[in-house]
This record gives sequence, C-alpha cells and structure tokens, in this order.
Amino acid sequence: MSTPLSVPLGTEIISAQLKYLQWRSVSVCFIDYPPFYDRNGLYGKDGKDHADNDRRFILYCRGVLEGAKAIGFKPDVVHCHDWQAGLIPAYLKRHYRSDPFFAGTASVMTVHNMAYQGNFPKETLAAAGFGPEDFTPAGLEYYGKISFLKAGLVFADKLTTVSPTYAKEITESAERGFGMEGLLRGRQNDLEGILNGLDLDLWNPERDSALPARYSAKDAAGKTKCKAALQKECGLELSPKKPLIAIVSRLDHQKGLDLAIAALESRLKNAQLVVVGTGDPALEKAFAELAARHKGAAFLKAGFDESFAHRAYAGADFFLMPSRFEPCGLGQMIAMRYGAVPVACRTGGLADTVTEGANGFLAAPGDAEDLGRALDRALSAYAGPGWNQLTAKAMDTLFPWDGAMARYVETYKRAAAALRARR
Repeated sequence: MSTPLSVPLGTEIISAQLKYLQWRSVSVCFIDYPPFYDRNGLYGKDGKDHADNDRRFILYCRGVLEGAKAIGFKPDVVHCHDWQAGLIPAYLKRHYRSDPFFAGTASVMTVHNMAYQGNFPKETLAAAGFGPEDFTPAGLEYYGKISFLKAGLVFADKLTTVSPTYAKEITESAERGFGMEGLLRGRQNDLEGILNGLDLDLWNPERDSALPARYSAKDAAGKTKCKAALQKECGLELSPKKPLIAIVSRLDHQKGLDLAIAALESRLKNAQLVVVGTGDPALEKAFAELAARHKGAAFLKAGFDESFAHRAYAGADFFLMPSRFEPCGLGQMIAMRYGAVPVACRTGGLADTVTEGANGFLAAPGDAEDLGRALDRALSAYAGPGWNQLTAKAMDTLFPWDGAMARYVETYKRAAAALRARR
C-alpha cells in the first residue's frame, strides 16, 4: 500500500511515495524515493558520506510533514532524532507556522551525539527552502555553513539528550558541545538528559539463543560454559582462571580504543582479550597486530557479527569501554546484563550507569595510565573473595525502558505547553 507524495526541494517538486508497514500495534510510514534511498549505506559508503546527503535529508524532513498531511495525521508532537531530522522543527516554525493543519504540533529534538551535525555549504540553504534571513548565528548558520543539527536545536520546543551527565557536558565545553555549547547553555531550561533504556527481552542470558549455555544471576554456571566456548572459538588458552576482557565497539577515536591498546599490552600476560568491531582501518590494524603479538591471549573479530557479539558479552568477565566521550552507551548496559563487569571512563552515560567498585570500575577519560590503574583494580577484584558478589550486582543493575518512556511523555507535554504559550 502506498500514497503518492509531492515534496518541494529547492525549485523542484519531487514525486515520491509514502509506503506503510504494520509492526505489532504500530503503523510505520516510509518515504520511498529510489534515486535517493535505494543505495548501499544509509549515510555513506567506504568511509565517505554520500555527496547528496543534504538533498536526501531535505527531502526526508519536508517529506515527513507533507506525508502527515497526505494521510491526514495531525501529530501532537514530532520527535526528531539527530541532524538527519533536524530541519523538521525549523520547517514547523517557518514554513508551516500559519498552516492550520500543524497549529497544534510541537517538536522535540533529541541529540544522540554532538559530533555528528549535518553541516553543508551555504548553497544548501536555497535547496532547503530557507532564505537569507535564516542564515544568521541565531538561525541555521554555523561557521559559514548550514547546520541541520543546529536547526533542530534552535527551533524545537524542547531538547533532550541520552543521559543526564551528557546533557551537562555538552553545555560546558567545546570539546563536548562541538561549537554549539553556547547555544545549548542558552536553552538549558529546555534541555533534559534522559538515560536510554535496554531491551531486556532481547538482551537476556536466560533466553538468548545465540549462547552455548543459558544462565542468570542466581544460577551462573552457564556463564562458565560460555567463557570456555568463547576461548575455544577464538583460539585462546582454555583457562577458567584467566580473566577474559571483551570489547564490542565501533573502532573510532571517540571510543578511546587507542588508549585500550596501550593499557592492555603489558596486562595480557595474565588476562585475555576478545575484540569485536569495525571502523577506523588504523585501529583495526593495531588490534590485529596486538592479537598477533599475544597469540593465544588476544583475538580480533574484524567486522560485526551480531551472534558473536552476544557470545562475547556472555563469555567475558570484563567489558572494556574507554570512551573519550559517550553520550549514553549501551555496551556497558548489555555487559552488566550478561555478568561482564564494565571497566569504563567517567563520562556521559558511562558515569551515570557504572559505579566504582559496586558494579564496575572507572577511569578518567583520555588517560591511558588511569585506564591501566582501573584495569589493575578490576583484575585484582577478579582474584578476590568478592568477585561473585560483584558480578551479581552488575547483573542486577537493570535499565528498563519504562522510566525513560515516562520522562519522554512528560517532555512531550511540556513541549505542547510551550507551543501553546507562544501562540
């Protein structure tokens, strides 16, 4: 089933289709325009963005609103995520301000990572349908370019990000706010950090079909079998006494994995390492070389394998996440669910979910030496009498979506009230 959709794009009118999918009790609509969306890579290919990403996401943002009109759906709130949807609040405030169809429609903008901003040349302004009056520091202009993320942060009725600590960090410094910290400070009263939740059914070692054995906090025997199976699969020494550290991550500078290599080098004499990830070729090469230097103690699974990632969480004693900054992070939540104790950096959502000595270990972000000290504390705990209590505490630290959902509903209500107050 589909509905024809006409969407303005600069001086053109694009003929697209609105297509539908019923998923459980939710109706999902998709904007179908093969010249833009029928290609490999959502945002780019071979490490490079698609050259027409500005036009692709202009069509998407404008198409969302035109699509709502086409099917007669009047939203109370449009919840936009990241730069790809950032123009929608701007369109609501500028192009559709006098449209009675959207008279009661507020917007909420959630930013998952300030590092990704959707910045394009000034010429994109015309393609997006905005005029020079919007190309100002108070509008869409960002260091001589147009920023889709900034559009959302300026024009949305309310703003959220994915952890309380990250909400604070992005207002405090250019290192975290990436040049938009002043804007965010100015909207601090509209900004809230809501910690992400975890799908506790999907990530559940009691029912996970990817695991060689099931287990729980009350009956952890299966975890010992998972560790042995992972050691065998990765060609590691079959030793239940050696602590096994896992990394499941995008290989990226943000994730601090260069620091991990430095901290792990001397500690792999008494520990083991399994890395699952892809990304920066230089980091991938560095981990491959680390695994070659420590054959039988370290293993790299280049690329991403969902089933293997589940087995890595289940087989690991520790989960290493040394991020320089981390808006929320799901890895540490998943790891705790599977009884892998996090060793992480004290930043963003990691600071909000990991407590030193209680359910994990923390280091200063960007500090390889402090990361090494945190690893030493973790490895000492593994050999100590309180290890079983520590893993049980980690497994009992749950992050269900219920609380986050309730806070989002309250944010929607505040956004709608803010819109009414301005009209």
